[in-house]
Amino acid sequence: MTKTVSNRDSKTNHFDIIVIGAGLGGLYTLHKMLGQGYNVIAVEQGKRIGGTWFWNQYPGCRCDVESLEYSYSFSEELQQEWHWPEKYSKQTDILKYINHVADRFSLKQKIVLNTKIIDARYDQIDNIWRLRSSKNDSYSCDFCIMATGNLSVPNPPKFPRLEEFRGDSYHTGLWPSKHIDFSNKRVGLIGTGSSGVQASTEIAKNAKHLYVFQRTANFSLPARNKPSDPRTVEAHKREYEKKRQAAFATPFGISGYPPPTKSALEVNDQIRNQIFEEKWLEGGTISFLYSFTDLLTNQTANDYASEFVRKKIRKIVKDPKTAELLCPHSHPIGTKRLILDSGYYDMFNQDNVQLIDIKNNPITGFTENGIIVKAKEYLLDAIVFATGFDAMTGALHNIDIYNHRGISLKQKWKEGPLTYLGLMTADFPNFFMITGPQSPGVKSNMILSIEQHVNWVAQCLETMRKSGKRTINAKETSEKSWVNHCKEVADKTLYPLGNSWYQGANIPGKKKVFMPYIGGVQKYKNICDEIVRQGYPGFHLS
Repeated sequence: MTKTVSNRDSKTNHFDIIVIGAGLGGLYTLHKMLGQGYNVIAVEQGKRIGGTWFWNQYPGCRCDVESLEYSYSFSEELQQEWHWPEKYSKQTDILKYINHVADRFSLKQKIVLNTKIIDARYDQIDNIWRLRSSKNDSYSCDFCIMATGNLSVPNPPKFPRLEEFRGDSYHTGLWPSKHIDFSNKRVGLIGTGSSGVQASTEIAKNAKHLYVFQRTANFSLPARNKPSDPRTVEAHKREYEKKRQAAFATPFGISGYPPPTKSALEVNDQIRNQIFEEKWLEGGTISFLYSFTDLLTNQTANDYASEFVRKKIRKIVKDPKTAELLCPHSHPIGTKRLILDSGYYDMFNQDNVQLIDIKNNPITGFTENGIIVKAKEYLLDAIVFATGFDAMTGALHNIDIYNHRGISLKQKWKEGPLTYLGLMTADFPNFFMITGPQSPGVKSNMILSIEQHVNWVAQCLETMRKSGKRTINAKETSEKSWVNHCKEVADKTLYPLGNSWYQGANIPGKKKVFMPYIGGVQKYKNICDEIVRQGYPGFHLS
C-alpha cells in the first residue's frame, strides 16, 4: 500500500483505497482512511454528497433516531459545537450537518461527484480492483470499500398503464431539490411505509385533496418531536463519551432507554396497559419496544402490544371504517420497520384526506387524469410514489462486481446475500462492505454501526500494513457459519413473520431471506472485537 499513485497501470487513476458512496458511511470511511495516511478517494453518483439524506428530500422527511444519538462520535469538538434544532432532525438539518462535517474535515476535495461506478473487477495478477464509471473513467485500487447504503435504490412502481398519467409524479426516494407546491392540488399517494406516512402528513396540510392508497396497514407510533431543550442537550454533551459507550451495550445501539426486566406475560392487564400508555406518551420506537423483554420473541406478548396500538388508532380516527382499515393485522408489531409520525392517524379526520383500500380492491390502471380502482376513477393532479427501496443488496447489485474467477456478486448471491459479519463475502478479496447484509445496520443506530464497521476495517488494514500482508479474504467456511448463525438468531424471533423489506419481500422475484443480523449491536461488536484479538480467524491474510 502506497501513499502515491501507482504506475502499475498508466491509463487508470490508482489509489490505495476507493470508497464507493459519499453518504454518512462513505464520509466517515474517507475521513478515517485519510487519517491513517492512505491515498484514498470516494466516488459518488449524486451531484451532491449526503447519500440517503440527499436523495430523500420529500416533504416531512425526518430521522427516527434522536439527533443527539444519530450523529458522529469520532470528534469531541464536532459533538460539542454542533447544535440540533429538534429532538428528531428533519432531512434539511441532517444534510446541513453532513456538509458541515465534510467542510470541517476537508473531505470534499477527495470526493468525485456525479460519477456512478458501474463495473468492478478483481485483477488477481496485479492484486488490484479495476473500476469503470458510467462516464467510462477508469480507476484502480488495492482495496475497494462499498459504502453504498442500505436504502439507496428506489423501488419504482409497477402498475398497468402507468405511463398514461399526464399529471406530475414523484418518488420519495428520488425527490427533486426544488420546492414542490401541492396547494390546491388533488394528490394521490401510494405507499404507507415510513416515507409515505411522513410525506402524507405534510402534503395534507396544503393539498386540495389527498387520497392515500393503502395496500398494507403499518404500525406507526407518535414521535413526540419537539425543539431541543437546552438543559437536556447540555447534560447530554457533558457525558457524550459515556453515552456513546453505553450505546454499544444495547441491542439497537441507542443509549438512554433502560432495558426491560419483565415479560409482558408476568403482569396483569392493568399494569401492562399502564406501561404501554407511558411508552406511548413518551414517544419513540425504542421506548415502546423496550416495554417488555419479549415483544419480539413471544407471539402472545406481541399481541398485547399490537392490540394496544390498534385501540389507539380506533380512538383517534373518527370514522370506524377508516380506523379499521388503518389497523394492521398482517404482521406482529415491530417486525416491519416501526414508523414514527407526527399526526398521521389524526390526518384522516381532515375533510381533505381519504383512505383508499387497494388490498381488497387493487389499482387496475391509470388514465391521463388519475387512477382506476374498482372501475372508479380518482382524478388527480399529482401522484407521489412512496414505494420504498430494493433494500440492503440493491445498491451492490446495481454494480457489475466480478471476482478473479469471473463470478459476479449477483451470481453468488442469487439465493440471498452471503457474507462474513456483513463485512466481506468469500472469494472477493480486499472487498469490504460498510453495514452490509447480515450486520446489525438497519436494525440499529446507523451512524453507530457505520463507525464500528469503518473502525474495524481501518484496524484490519493497519494490521495488514504492519505485517506486510496485501490480501484479505473471508473463508467460505466462516461465511457459511455466519449466515447460518444469522438465520438461527432470526428464527428465534417474530421478525420472519413480518414479510418486510428486511427479507426483500417488497421486490418481485427477489429471494426471500431475512438479511439483517438481529442478535443486537452489543453481541455483534463483541464478536468482531474477539476476532481481532484472536488474529482474524475466519479470514485468510496473505
